[in-house]
Amino acid sequence: MMKLLLTDSGVKNASIQDALVGLLGKPVAEADALCIPTAGYGGPGADPRGPWRFVSGRSELHMTDLGWKSVGVLELTALPSIDRERWVSWVEEADVLLVNGGDPLYLAHWMRESGLAALLPSLHDTVYVGLSAGSMVMTPRVGEDFVGWRPPAGGDSTLGVVDFCIFPHLDHPACPENTSAAAEKWAAGIGHRSYATDDQTALMVVDGAVEVVSEGRWRHFDPDADPDADTDAAPRS
Repeated sequence: MMKLLLTDSGVKNASIQDALVGLLGKPVAEADALCIPTAGYGGPGADPRGPWRFVSGRSELHMTDLGWKSVGVLELTALPSIDRERWVSWVEEADVLLVNGGDPLYLAHWMRESGLAALLPSLHDTVYVGLSAGSMVMTPRVGEDFVGWRPPAGGDSTLGVVDFCIFPHLDHPACPENTSAAAEKWAAGIGHRSYATDDQTALMVVDGAVEVVSEGRWRHFDPDADPDADTDAAPRS
């Protein structure tokens, strides 16, 4: 399984940055990255400026501007028209995949259609860093609250690489509907253990084990455990 760093809002603090370096096993300046902007085109309110900010490093949600040795762009909608051996070699040579936010179902659709989803299980040495939808796409489903773009087959299923779900942007001023009460209601109907995360939080997954990396606030919901597991997390040591 890939090493996953599922961020809410990018690499926002020193704890998440340290977790990233730990997963890479070397400094960021020695690592080659591929960024995937695709999700930024999919949402109902999407516009072309968002993907450009992500790719160019002009976003306040830090991903491509961390000082990588190199950064390339992997646009999933283009991959079906490119010789598979070529783009697979690009992915396999990268140390890290940086996956943009936007619409998780649009991203899941194009991960499957492009063939990237089928390739992911073989990328044992690659680090996957998701931002919002780029993180949610790795879960089993997103819940109706987060359905924007609707896939041809309907539903809210994503890739199911991990066995938990994510409610992002907890109590964020730009997302006034993403309250703790809304997270509780969402979690009660999602059918999986789940996490609600704020912009200072990420979920690190290595060999199936989940570690919360946070300098902010997050909540864990488990149908088989205490439903009131509300946590103000300390920085990861």
